[in-house]
Amino acid sequence: MTQHFDRPGIAQAAVLTDNEQAINRARILAEQAKAGAPERDRERIYPRALLEQFTQLGLGSISVPRRFGGGGLSYRTLAEVFRLISVSDPSLGQIPQNHFGLIQFILGEGTAAQQQKLLQAVVSGKRLGNGGPEKNSRHTRDVQAQLTTTPDGMRLTGEKFYSTGALFADILVTTALHDGQPVMAFIPLPADGVNIIDDWSGMGQRTTASGTVRLERVTVDPDFVIPLPSAEKPTLRGAVSQLIQAAIDAGIAQGALDDALEFVRSSSRPWVDANVERNADDPYILADIGRISTELSAANALLARAAGVLDAIDPLAITAENSARASIAVAEAKVLTTEIALRASEKLLEWGGSRATLLQHGLDRHWRNARTHTLHDPVRWKTHAIGNYYLNATQPPRHAWI
Repeated sequence: MTQHFDRPGIAQAAVLTDNEQAINRARILAEQAKAGAPERDRERIYPRALLEQFTQLGLGSISVPRRFGGGGLSYRTLAEVFRLISVSDPSLGQIPQNHFGLIQFILGEGTAAQQQKLLQAVVSGKRLGNGGPEKNSRHTRDVQAQLTTTPDGMRLTGEKFYSTGALFADILVTTALHDGQPVMAFIPLPADGVNIIDDWSGMGQRTTASGTVRLERVTVDPDFVIPLPSAEKPTLRGAVSQLIQAAIDAGIAQGALDDALEFVRSSSRPWVDANVERNADDPYILADIGRISTELSAANALLARAAGVLDAIDPLAITAENSARASIAVAEAKVLTTEIALRASEKLLEWGGSRATLLQHGLDRHWRNARTHTLHDPVRWKTHAIGNYYLNATQPPRHAWI
């Protein structure tokens, strides 16, 4: 059986081969996303048109190597694209996050034929969507869905959750057990037996549609089943995935700080004991803003440094040592971006006072987004991995969450 990844009726997406051009296009998209972000959050309106623009502008293939027709751009650019978009709308930033993690997985684990077919589909404008971990499992690596070989071919059955991007995808990608071994299956959409349900009710990241995917005897092409790597194999998938997560958090922090500065200047009243005419002249607020700005600069610097560590690794010479170094560099950035996203979004409300909580302003979305997104992978395990690496030379685990 041969599955086709054509996307009828959709124009070929652009291909961006210049780092600065990609960043500029991300800035343009971010500016367009900004005005409607509070309403989309409040009403749970999907950013479908913006996501389609993300793809058609060529941003969806910037990490695909040029030998497959992609942009072949740097990880530093990839991080900056996600940071810029997430300043305006971190839900729009999160939706394609797994798309890029899956590109990295294909590069690391796919055969030459699989890489050629799947990555060329991405370059043409296809979006990869995450099938998510199991809906009812002990942890994210507890794979329960079953891929079985029947007289009618391969069939996949299971139920997934946290399926960010699946609702907007052209190709659904999900894990399953095949003969007891974990694999990744690539399923062109729409497909019989696939039911994608937006039952995501999280308080933040409200328009990511990170809900349920039900799979009932779904046909799977054996040519597009890729085994998951063993725990012994060094890979950059975790570091790349986490770099994007950190970039999203850095964007949330910047968006919160930007809105805080504007609100303090234009809409907040000074505290009675401050003896100032404007809240913007409150000395304690000035000191707070100085601290938050410095911490955000530090977080952004570590984010850029982590991307640079990834850029310095030869993709054809990934070792246990350099993959561990990349994961630790990204983890260090993730610690600071987590902390500043939470702190900046909370300080926004403190500086603005009670009126900053009014629904008409939509400023609470920054904290809700920060608190929700930073729960994706607990930062306490980042600091543990960092400490264990530097003190005991223990390399971090190899999976998508470190």
